Amino acid sequence: MLEGKCKVAVFVSGGGTNLQAILDSRGKIIKNADICLVASNNKDAYALERAKKHDIETFIIEDEQRLVEKLKSLEIDFIVLAGYLRILSEDFCKLYSNRIINVHPSLIPSFCGKGFYGIKVHEKALEYGVKVSGATVHFVNEIPDGGKIIDQRAVRVHEGDTAEDLQKRVMAEAEHIILPQAVENVALMIKNGEL
Repeated sequence: MLEGKCKVAVFVSGGGTNLQAILDSRGKIIKNADICLVASNNKDAYALERAKKHDIETFIIEDEQRLVEKLKSLEIDFIVLAGYLRILSEDFCKLYSNRIINVHPSLIPSFCGKGFYGIKVHEKALEYGVKVSGATVHFVNEIPDGGKIIDQRAVRVHEGDTAEDLQKRVMAEAEHIILPQAVENVALMIKNGEL
């Protein structure tokens, strides 16, 4: 069993609302994980400012080799993709097998895979006419959105919803709830030797 808290790195590309949900859950839902690093492929991502406000180290991702060196130097136990809009290489996924989780803004296997991210997911869901959408937290492997599902939460689609309306509701009613819980659950699995 791992002693103390799991060390976590969060990868982001944009505003960081899912990162904020994680930060706000520390000490409440998240008790066995410590956010040690926030890394981004976008030097202008507002998520980096959120990290700095919480005195969390930040890192700009320029290449995977330097990223791996950084993660190893901090002894990171697992990685959370929270609105990270780059696909990780197969080698990176294998290096951190069962140690990377992602939140996706649909109920996988619907509206997922390469090219399905951000607002595009909600546009496709509305175009298809679904009555229920939601979010999924899953392990990451070399197939985009192809890893084992950890948790899902459904969200009703309302008549007249725009993609932006649905995106906000899925974030508030699903992503921001299941992602912090998944962080805690994965930390417990690692501490208990289940991963």
